[in-house]
Amino acid sequence: MKINKEKIPAVINEISGKLKKTGFEAYLVGGCVRDILRGKEPKDWDLTTNAKPEEIQALFDEDETFYENDFGTVGVKVDRALLRSKSSASTEQTNTSQDNTDTEDKGDESDCQMKPEVPETEIVEITPYRIEGKYSNARHPDEVKFSDKLEDDLQRRDFTVNALAYDLEEEKLVDLYGGYQDLQAGLLKAVGDAKKRFEEDALRMLRAVRLSAQLGFTIESDTMMAIARNADLLSKISKERIRDEFLKIINSDQPMMALAVSQKLGLLKYIVPELEEGLACEQGKKAHKYDVFEHLLHSLEHAANRNFNTEIRLAALFHDIGKPRSRRKKGAGYTFYGHEVVGARMVAKIMKNLNMPKDLTETVVKLVRWHMFFADPDEVTLHAVRRMIRNVGKEHIQELLCVRMCDRIGSGRPKEQPFRFRKYKAMVDEALKDPVSVSMLRIDGAKIMELGEKPGPRMGWILHALLEEVLEDPTKNTEEYMQNRAKELMKLQDAELKELGEKGKQSKEEKEQEEIMKIYKKHKVK
Repeated sequence: MKINKEKIPAVINEISGKLKKTGFEAYLVGGCVRDILRGKEPKDWDLTTNAKPEEIQALFDEDETFYENDFGTVGVKVDRALLRSKSSASTEQTNTSQDNTDTEDKGDESDCQMKPEVPETEIVEITPYRIEGKYSNARHPDEVKFSDKLEDDLQRRDFTVNALAYDLEEEKLVDLYGGYQDLQAGLLKAVGDAKKRFEEDALRMLRAVRLSAQLGFTIESDTMMAIARNADLLSKISKERIRDEFLKIINSDQPMMALAVSQKLGLLKYIVPELEEGLACEQGKKAHKYDVFEHLLHSLEHAANRNFNTEIRLAALFHDIGKPRSRRKKGAGYTFYGHEVVGARMVAKIMKNLNMPKDLTETVVKLVRWHMFFADPDEVTLHAVRRMIRNVGKEHIQELLCVRMCDRIGSGRPKEQPFRFRKYKAMVDEALKDPVSVSMLRIDGAKIMELGEKPGPRMGWILHALLEEVLEDPTKNTEEYMQNRAKELMKLQDAELKELGEKGKQSKEEKEQEEIMKIYKKHKVK
């Protein structure tokens, strides 16, 4: 099996060539080989070799590499542009979301969508062949020994599709465990004894679930059985490592599938056990199609389909997590009074337990706390909308609206944004809009008093007369023009100045109405 050389960046060939010319072996290994064989551009590039760390570093300039771990991995800094194709760079810059065949107006949620970090440099990892000793804590080996055999390195890897190695110079694929066949079959299978692989590193069980969702693969039966039987090993894994894998799942294309499988295999209780409280927790068929657990997963899935950011995805997953604890029987149905308050407290605890970043925690807690905002535009006032914006913050109000959209679809409703919700969004934009007022001017009452005008109604007439001129021609809004024109207006008689001021007020009101109509037209509610 040969790989198309055009798929390999020149800089990767150069790194491999440096090792080869010095007499060492060099292979592409792991996920990058897997992705190339799938016709995908790798996110990371990894090589393995029989060279030792100090021998690897000797091939590069001192500032090109670093070696700061216990596993022999040497990082080589590479200009990002040399690793990424033009098509991939273009995709990241435009950050287009997934195709959506729904023709309903989605509005502008660009601030809520995932925006990939684009570093100037990336790291190519080169790891010596190694043999790992006994795993006494299901997290990492007690000792690592370097080897001269590729076979030793491949046998310690997690899944067969990640145990593929490729010699760029000889154009030779090394496949000792049937990884290529599993790749073609869409099968995720542990290397060798699945139980042993998971005992070595229990996080591999969660990684299996994540990879199956990301790749669209089926977990092989023996591998799945080994996960179910050894799920309790995940309790030995640090919260930071679980958090990182959990966030990868949340930000994947199919997080619903991954979390559903995690629950069935007994892994979810070691990540966010509170989610399982929603299993079989009915909400009432009138407003909700699913129980709380399914509802939360469907809400998260919609956030992923819309390519929403991490904050919205987590809030979508957690927004009703307080319902099971606040559910009360009422007649033939149930009530969930205060579930958003209960949920916010639970989420704060969950995020802390996973050692999530403070700013991420604060945002998600806030979105969960306020997701029950009243959104009937026929009854809510603009003042109430402004109060909600103050509660959640201007920087998060659009995210809150996106959570509500996820909530709707997650409830089994057909439309993400019905007319009433679009009208509410228009009210939010109206409330956020900077008012057309004299505060826009590059001059104020204090300055006009310095120019010689006395306090009184004339002050307001002057400011409104100046505002009308700026509305007609924004380029006039400079300190120099404002001061010179104010001096001229100060010379006018009261009657003439009042007429100009009243005309300015009328122009202000007309401009305000014009801006509001634009907002409502944007949301297709006028």
